[in-house]
Amino acid sequence: MSEALIETFGCRLNTFESEIMRGHAAKAGLTDAVIFNTCAVTAEATRQARQAIRKAHRDNPNAQIIVTGCAAQTDPEMFAAMPEVSRVLGNEEKLQASAWLAQSNRPRVDVSDIMLVKETRPPMIDRLTARTRAFVQVQNGCDHRCTFCIIPFGRGNSRSVPLADAIEQVRRLVAQGHNEIVLSGVDLTSWGADLEGAPKLGRLLSRILNDVPDLKRLRLSSIDSIEADDELIDVISGDIRVMPHLHLSLQSGDNMILKRMKRRHSREHSIKFCANIRGKRPDIVFGADIIAGFPTETDEMFENSLRIIDECGLTYLHVFPYSPRPGTPAARMPEVARDVVKRRAALLRAKGEARLQNFLTAEVGKRHEILVETPSTGRTPHFALTKFEVAMVPGTVFNANVLSASASHLQVGL
Repeated sequence: MSEALIETFGCRLNTFESEIMRGHAAKAGLTDAVIFNTCAVTAEATRQARQAIRKAHRDNPNAQIIVTGCAAQTDPEMFAAMPEVSRVLGNEEKLQASAWLAQSNRPRVDVSDIMLVKETRPPMIDRLTARTRAFVQVQNGCDHRCTFCIIPFGRGNSRSVPLADAIEQVRRLVAQGHNEIVLSGVDLTSWGADLEGAPKLGRLLSRILNDVPDLKRLRLSSIDSIEADDELIDVISGDIRVMPHLHLSLQSGDNMILKRMKRRHSREHSIKFCANIRGKRPDIVFGADIIAGFPTETDEMFENSLRIIDECGLTYLHVFPYSPRPGTPAARMPEVARDVVKRRAALLRAKGEARLQNFLTAEVGKRHEILVETPSTGRTPHFALTKFEVAMVPGTVFNANVLSASASHLQVGL
């Protein structure tokens, strides 16, 4: 092994931050190392990271293993106790160039109190290695305390990347050939609340689109619809460079469960929001996160989650079987039996697969602009996976006809 290898788990923020770490490690001359950028959103994500760490040590017994990310931030002792692990870095420390220097006198477990971090200005990057779409972190942390979520304790309180910095980062990536930018954050729609004048996310989108005219495609990672401002809705509805695909932090379709989750929206709000956006931009598609088997969820409550898939007209579902996270209020609530949780998750996934199949089938005969991800696959503006037989250059954009649809993707041709 020569240069450091980075294994990234979890969200788009981690993908962006892994690129920063890649640069720091290279400048520090770090070699023979495997860096794990972990996720803490579920117990399964943490388990997978631990399993990967053990495998990496078996495959590279002489390599230094460095663990960072949200799971390392929330439970550094757990990783420090693993004999395979050389160092543990917190989410703030991993972005500091000094943490990667070989002569650094910093401790083996270098994890500070993330709640003390008040601003975020990540170092600029010029390109995302092996990525055709570029993720740009414009917000970090979260001020809300959903009862199931451990992430605020891994990311800290909400803080926004200043407007000028965000625009400059987008400009750099576009100049290096990235045709699609994905704006990312832990609570993306809270962007701007801590900045002077408290601008809203819609203002950021408007400025990016205006100030970076060469940007072909702009996409949002995930939004909390209750925070969507009027300008954001107008930009999404009116600018074709904003991709017609929104992913919602829905979590449940039942009002009582939403209340116990400490979410701020109702099922009625979600349904109205989707109808409003679709009325302004009819071709838009929606995805959503839904948790199956949240504590106290009855069969009737679960049925409300199944129904909202049709009522919101969702196309893409991210289904999470509820996983108790120690230290969260939900972990102290009466749990639903694990077999019931698994069954409900399976029903949600089946419903989601049927919705996706219907959408893909309806796309046959249409013509779309495809962003090439690999020589044989790409994504439509609606984020539908496409496959093609003629090899294309990753990162480029081309127009194609949709020839047929399967359960998972579209087959397209020139």
